[in-house]
Amino acid sequence: MTQSASKGPVALLRDIDRRSKQHAVGLPRQEEVKKTWSGIAFRLGEALLVAPLMEVREILTYPGLSQVPRAKSWLKGIANVRGNLLPIVTLQSFLGRPAPIIGRRSRVLVVQHAGLFAGLVVDEVLGMKHFLEEEYKSAPPDINLARDYLRGSYKHGEEQWPVFSTHKLVQSPSFLQANA
Repeated sequence: MTQSASKGPVALLRDIDRRSKQHAVGLPRQEEVKKTWSGIAFRLGEALLVAPLMEVREILTYPGLSQVPRAKSWLKGIANVRGNLLPIVTLQSFLGRPAPIIGRRSRVLVVQHAGLFAGLVVDEVLGMKHFLEEEYKSAPPDINLARDYLRGSYKHGEEQWPVFSTHKLVQSPSFLQANA
């Protein structure tokens, strides 16, 4: 009879428990999960902005357009996107800046809010940006471009990213009055 068998079942279980604890690896360190906010980063002229991810339905290359007679200069035309008519607005022109040159990096941010469906032409889409919610500042940064449509900002490293609210834009009376 072996020595461990002569100890009895309770002693044997205690011995197994002791040896298991000696060879056990500790649990991974518990880390606090921080909440993040995500948005679509884009460029308007020299300004870098970010729109809330939930406000941008789609990103398109610049589509073919049909002109709209007697429309303001910032309404470039209407595009047919999979059977839906999409008004295309040059965001810089709407904001009172010179019309941008549409290039291969130009993109259209498709937004929909309260039944309004529109495409906003931006100079370039820079991809998704993720920020820690604690990096949010409710006061918009000191920039003149799009000031009425900014909703705070996020700081990422040394860069300040103003949050551009497409919902504020499409609800504004001046955006809804596209006739010249």
